[in-house]
Amino acid sequence: MKKMVLPVLAMCFASTATMAQAPKIKFEKYTLPNGLKVILHQDKTAPLVAVTVLYHVGSKNEDTGRTGFAHFFEHLLFEGSENIKRGEIDQYVKNAGGTLNANTTQDRTFYYELVPSNQMNLGLWLESERMLHAKIEQIGVNTQREVVKEEKRQRNDNQPYGSLLQETFKRAFKVHPYRWQPIGSMDHLNQASLQEFIDFYKTYYVPNNCVLSIAGDINIDSAKKQITAYFADIPRGTKPLYRPNVAEPALGGEVRDIIEDNVQLPLLLQAYRTPKQGTNDYYTFNVLSTLLSAGQSARMTKILVNKSQQALQAGSFPYALEDAGLFITYALPNMGNSVEALENSMDSIMNDLKVTLVGEKEFQKVKNQIESEFVQKNESMAGIAESLANYETYFGDANLINTEIEKFRKVTREDLQAVAKKYLNRDNRVVLTYVPKKK
Repeated sequence: MKKMVLPVLAMCFASTATMAQAPKIKFEKYTLPNGLKVILHQDKTAPLVAVTVLYHVGSKNEDTGRTGFAHFFEHLLFEGSENIKRGEIDQYVKNAGGTLNANTTQDRTFYYELVPSNQMNLGLWLESERMLHAKIEQIGVNTQREVVKEEKRQRNDNQPYGSLLQETFKRAFKVHPYRWQPIGSMDHLNQASLQEFIDFYKTYYVPNNCVLSIAGDINIDSAKKQITAYFADIPRGTKPLYRPNVAEPALGGEVRDIIEDNVQLPLLLQAYRTPKQGTNDYYTFNVLSTLLSAGQSARMTKILVNKSQQALQAGSFPYALEDAGLFITYALPNMGNSVEALENSMDSIMNDLKVTLVGEKEFQKVKNQIESEFVQKNESMAGIAESLANYETYFGDANLINTEIEKFRKVTREDLQAVAKKYLNRDNRVVLTYVPKKK
């Protein structure tokens, strides 16, 4: 039988995988008087430029009664501006031979255009229009409400295991805004007034809450002049930016639940609470996840899928965010194997990490895999621009794109054992079992 690939888990892993690094990425960073941070990386190997903007606003910055705003704006700001007609943003980029997209997480909203190098100004113009002149009108709000509802139906409601992260996070967090997902509540979006959307835009879509990161075939001096022309006159934001300062209490005991869903096969998930991204334990968990589930020789695949054949698929991924994180393990039981037996085997793998030091040969293989991932991640201009923006936004240090690999290299076998003992415990986890709905 072919192994199943769970789209939602694959996307989770892709979005939270270890950040990668290309050999010594040179860049220039400066800040405009209005607070806009600018990062420029020149690479003339291909006639392409990635123009990206990262706004430091995600679902964790939302009001409890108006969840989904950050993700909604990801869609709404493709509606047009005072100088761009509705629906024309996509067409401008496509006609220039480029591509564009956007995404929203709990911590940020990210837009990008990948265009031929002679079209860099197009990307700058579009993003300056998005920042200063976006049309927040009722017709656009009504249109994008329906778009978001359809996205929720496709990705969450009607996708097998599509509610997995929603069900996990709302049990893992009781106080912090991470307890809801970026898609938010459709009721909240329906109830919101036009003025509330305008206020959100004027609060967060401002230059002093943004990083403009450009990578590719550019002339640095010329790019600076163009950036000044398009962005320097945009007023600095004056409204206070909400940054949650919430101390999430300990989970206080294992949380277990059974979710009936439109699935054909059960799924077992274990989510352990972990520290935020950038901590020493964060790097250790990335190494640990590689050891457990990166490739056919990784422990969970080797033990649960290949050797015992208890599972059709098994894996793990760290889901680290700006304020906190989770370490998630999952498996689908093979035919004739119970979820209970599979959970015992998963627990055995985790317990072995606590009592037995990882072998040197296996550990070195994992380290090699991580370094390889670094190289692969930043092989594209879009990847480099995004990494630079991420590092600057979350840590105030874009040069982590060159130095972060050292933090992974410092992780020891003893560190793996220490985090397993500290975090991979029953009283620190959420356990969910997805089962087919009863007819």
